[in-house]
Amino acid sequence: MSFGQQGGPPSQWDPWKPQSQQPWTDGGGDGTPDWAALAEASETRNRRRRLFLIGGGAVATIAIGTAVAMAVVSSDGGNQASGNPSNLPASASIPSGSAAAPSFEPTSAPPPLDPKEFIDSKAKDTAPLSVTLLFPGTQLTMGSAVYKKGPTAETKNCASAAQGTLPKVLTASGCTSLMRVTYSKDGVAVTVGVAVFDTEAKALKAKGDADKKGFVKPLTGAGVKSFCDAALCRTTTNSYGRYAYFTISGFTNAKDVTTKDTKVFSTGDDLAEFTFRQIRRRGEAQASAAAD
Repeated sequence: MSFGQQGGPPSQWDPWKPQSQQPWTDGGGDGTPDWAALAEASETRNRRRRLFLIGGGAVATIAIGTAVAMAVVSSDGGNQASGNPSNLPASASIPSGSAAAPSFEPTSAPPPLDPKEFIDSKAKDTAPLSVTLLFPGTQLTMGSAVYKKGPTAETKNCASAAQGTLPKVLTASGCTSLMRVTYSKDGVAVTVGVAVFDTEAKALKAKGDADKKGFVKPLTGAGVKSFCDAALCRTTTNSYGRYAYFTISGFTNAKDVTTKDTKVFSTGDDLAEFTFRQIRRRGEAQASAAAD
């Protein structure tokens, strides 16, 4: 009995199908493989594999690029700082950006003493006081001007060394002593009178009550001619601490003082300024001594 061939033509080998048969030649039926066909099939398989890997890599790159773009778009859309951003950390987690202020141990050094406190009242103003201590030397230099010191005087009867309305003012305010000194230069003389009170309040009262009709008596002698006896003179009134001080300035030739006589005004201002400085120095000296 003879049998015919099964299923038609022999099956072809497909390199992408694991179960497919490799081609064999029937070259005389000796069972020898066709090596040329095998080599060509292997080359075809390798070429297809390379094409697959390149194509897959391109697809993966496109996919990654798309994912990054989506992430950027999502980030840009969700972090816009309009109004109150919701992605900020809690305020407690935000660093302050500045170091804590250094702390220092408290010191025991007392505050500096105020010199004026030592001339505000008799209780603290205890340093020796006299007209020669307040106005030392034989002359006074103020800037480029040099004034010659003349006579001095001091009395506890303040009213006796004043004229016009001033005696009543000094008495009512409780003046305890009045010191006077005269300086002169180039035919102009100035008498400074310093009235002493127990408190600053009394000195301020005397200053406030004084008017242009009251003034200290001009002090003459010791080379200073008579001045301001009948002629018009310039007067000033000031106070500092428990001291009120007055000036009277005029010509030694009995000439009236007018607003054009700047030399008289500058001389009176220099002596008033010097008196203020001397009273202030008195307070500074006592404050320095107390601090030591």
